[in-house]
Amino acid sequence: MLRLVMVLFLFSSFLFCEETSKGRFAENNESRRDVLYTNLAGAAVITAWGIVNWDYGKNKPHAGNEGWFNHDTKSGGADKLGHFYSAYLVGSTLSGLYASWGYEKREAALYGSLSSFLVMNYMELGDAFSSYGFSYEDFVMNCLGAASAYLLYAHPELSGKVDFRLEYVPSFKTVDVVTEYEKMKYLITLKAEGFESISHPWLRYSELHLGYYTRNYKGGFSSQSERIIYLGVGINLSRLFRQNGYEKTARFFNYYQLPYTYLPYEHDFSR
Repeated sequence: MLRLVMVLFLFSSFLFCEETSKGRFAENNESRRDVLYTNLAGAAVITAWGIVNWDYGKNKPHAGNEGWFNHDTKSGGADKLGHFYSAYLVGSTLSGLYASWGYEKREAALYGSLSSFLVMNYMELGDAFSSYGFSYEDFVMNCLGAASAYLLYAHPELSGKVDFRLEYVPSFKTVDVVTEYEKMKYLITLKAEGFESISHPWLRYSELHLGYYTRNYKGGFSSQSERIIYLGVGINLSRLFRQNGYEKTARFFNYYQLPYTYLPYEHDFSR
């Protein structure tokens, strides 16, 4: 629940902040202190929440092998992509926030991705002192997500071609929506508009998807558990909204995949 609140708060801030070349914070050197305070505040909230709700400090430090995308793991690897996406989203969000404080794009991207690395892995370190245990798989995915946030934010020519997105329709049957993997799909998207060789005006609204999701893992692995990979052809909603003047909505669809806006070809490689 904490991760959900943190991600939603940061992402809403990202959607409504505006980049500036030089702001009030940069002029009087308050920006660096604000970056530090942002990270310290995140660590403080995680510590307090972990002590109250996640039994932080009640166990000796320990680690466990959770596996990656094997069929017989807890969620078929969906949780690993959840860590990747959360770290990516937090890094991108904080990069946008720092840019609005006056940092240049690459500097904002660096601080944003480092903040994501610190916050997400501080949470993982706390797990080492709880019943969950430290997961090196989660640590690796957190690092990859934070690094991806830097690459795409610092290089607009790359983010114009590639998105990492989450498709999610909540069941409204649980408050722990962050781990409701039964309703989630993770995907990487290639956008035609980012390639100069694709010049046809209609084709520039198209995109290709490579996605992964799991089903029937609620309560753990069973003979009905499915791991599904798919290829899809979809509509670039971000481009559609941006060209009609809805910049913040367009930014949202760089991170969220609206269901039923693409045609998928799926393969269940669990069978």
